[in-house]
Amino acid sequence: MFKWIVIVPGALAVLLWVLLVVTGQAGLLRGQPPADLGVRDGKLKRPSHTPNSVSSQAGLWPDHPQARDAGIAPLPAQTGGEGPLARIQALVAAMPGATVIKAEPDYLHAAFTTRLLKFTDDAEFWFDPAAGVVQVRSASRLGRKDFGVNRQRIEALREALARP
Repeated sequence: MFKWIVIVPGALAVLLWVLLVVTGQAGLLRGQPPADLGVRDGKLKRPSHTPNSVSSQAGLWPDHPQARDAGIAPLPAQTGGEGPLARIQALVAAMPGATVIKAEPDYLHAAFTTRLLKFTDDAEFWFDPAAGVVQVRSASRLGRKDFGVNRQRIEALREALARP
């Protein structure tokens, strides 16, 4: 009987993991794309109130809980004939799980979907002509935590942009 008690928690954990993967593969963990993405009055969407997002414009809302610690530096704007977001769009499109949703000369929206559980994050990039940089916002559609994935993704993009 003691062996049965020890096996059950392990079997239950495996069953829960399988159920989670099946739920993700069915698309039930994707979430819905926000309807209010885009640039309004020189701003991307306000950062999430949960720690599963980053925004280069977090400081525009000083009363926001993430204004102090969830900010991320804007990306450098690319110069050249193709537009300030052309290289960013090419790099984003090549990233694992990325789908470019909307691409304009000064705005880019991409969705990033994890392979196994199909969690989806939305990333926005906007060329801010007044500042001469690319403002960025990246946020998970579901949940409260992202284990730093959105920040890591933007920083990896920043490193790729720094390479010739």
